[in-house]
Amino acid sequence: MELTLNHYLTFSAVLFCMGLYGALSKRSAIAVMMCLELMANAVNINLIALARYVTPGTIKGQFFAIFVMVVAAAEVGLGLAIVLSIYRQKSTIELNQVNLMKW
Repeated sequence: MELTLNHYLTFSAVLFCMGLYGALSKRSAIAVMMCLELMANAVNINLIALARYVTPGTIKGQFFAIFVMVVAAAEVGLGLAIVLSIYRQKSTIELNQVNLMKW
C-alpha cells in the first residue's frame, strides 16, 4: 500500500484536532504548550506533504516547515520563561488559578 496525499492530510488533521482538544481542555500551562507544539507539528506535516505531492522538485514546503520549527522553538523558550515567572509569583501553573490581568 502506497501512502497518498490523503493519508498525510488525514493524519495531520487528526494530529491537529488532538492538539486543539488538549489545548482547550488541559489545565496545566505546560500541557497546553505541549499541545500547541503538537498542532505546529501537524502544520509541518501538511507543508511537507503538500510540497511533495503538489510541487515536487522544489523545497518551498521544507523551507516553510523549518521556519515553523524555528518559530515554535522561540515560542517554547518564551512560554517556558512566562510559566516560570508565573510559578514564582503564584506557586502554581494551573491556568484556572492564574489570573494576572485582575487588579
